[in-house]
This record gives sequence, C-alpha cells and structure tokens, in this order.
Amino acid sequence: MKSRLTQIFLRGLLAFLPVALTLYVLYLFVAWTERLAMGLIRPFIGDFYLPGLGIVIAGSLIFGLGMLVSHPGFSRVLAWAELPFTNLPVVKSIYSSLKNFAEYFAPHGKDQPQQQVVLLRAPGQDMSIVGLVTRQNFSGLPGALGELDQVAVYLPMGYMIGGYTVFVPRDWITPIDMSVEEAMRSSLIAWMSSNRDPG
Repeated sequence: MKSRLTQIFLRGLLAFLPVALTLYVLYLFVAWTERLAMGLIRPFIGDFYLPGLGIVIAGSLIFGLGMLVSHPGFSRVLAWAELPFTNLPVVKSIYSSLKNFAEYFAPHGKDQPQQQVVLLRAPGQDMSIVGLVTRQNFSGLPGALGELDQVAVYLPMGYMIGGYTVFVPRDWITPIDMSVEEAMRSSLIAWMSSNRDPG
C-alpha cells in the first residue's frame, strides 16, 4: 500500500514539475522585462501604469528592431552599432559566437540554404548519431580546411552541456525529416522517450 501511494505521489510530482518550472521561468522573464521596460519609460509617463504595459512596450520595441534589421538600408547602421562588439578582444569572441549561433536558428529565406538534421553513421559501423549540418563546403577557409570536400556536422550532447563538430564525408550522412528545433529539443533530454510515445 505504501509503495502504491509513493508511485501515485511521484507521478503527480512529475506531472506538476514541468508545468510549475515552465511557469516560474516565464514569470521571471515577464517580471524582469516589465521592470526594465517600466524603468526606461517611467521618466516619460510618470506614475501611470497598466499591468502588462512594460511587456507590450518591450515587444513593440523588439518588433520595431526586427523591421529595421529586415530593411536592406539598415545594414550600414547595424554594422556601425556593432563596432564596439566586433573589435574588443574578449567581447568580440563572445558576441560573434552568440550571433552566429542565433543566425543559424533564425528563419531562412527561400533563396538561403535550409538547416538540415542528419543521421551520421560511419561505413561498417552500427552506431548512429543525430547531428546538425552547419557547413556544406569549406571554400574560403585557410589552408587544408579550404580543400576539404566534406560537411561539418554539429553533434549536440544531452542536457546541452556541450557538443562536438566533426568533418565527415557527405555519404556518411542521411537527411532526416525533422526540424532543427525538434532535434535540439530531443537532444536536450538525451532522446528519452515518454510513456506516451508509440512503441
């Protein structure tokens, strides 16, 4: 009887925790955004306040920035604004890495290559691993790298503790009909199946 009650409690806890933690993270983000936005506009509006006003303003500013960045003529202004982040030694490394990572997951136009999820398997090996193709060719890179006729595949590790990038022949990879977001989400939980999964 005690074991049965413990199982029921644990099931309830496991059902409650993901929802509670997600809501808590969202609450922290909303509260932080609200405080930041209201701190910026308080000198202009005084004590006037409506719940959610900071979120609306922050969302509008981000949307407006997206419109500006999408405009071809804004590229020069953006390049000028990026100068402090692209010239300082330590800041440059951090900023460039984060920007490249964000651009990889950004929506791509029809004329741009799509991100690709692949199954990587070496010839004669039974082991397979899911990865993301991050580079289709190496032209323009210095030395022997520029001569490689391979693809770069990023292999994310479980729980986002890191990953590896490997350069492999094209015939080692098989495309998978899966979005990058879905592959990263599955990698985050080490491809664990839930009780609801078929099979």
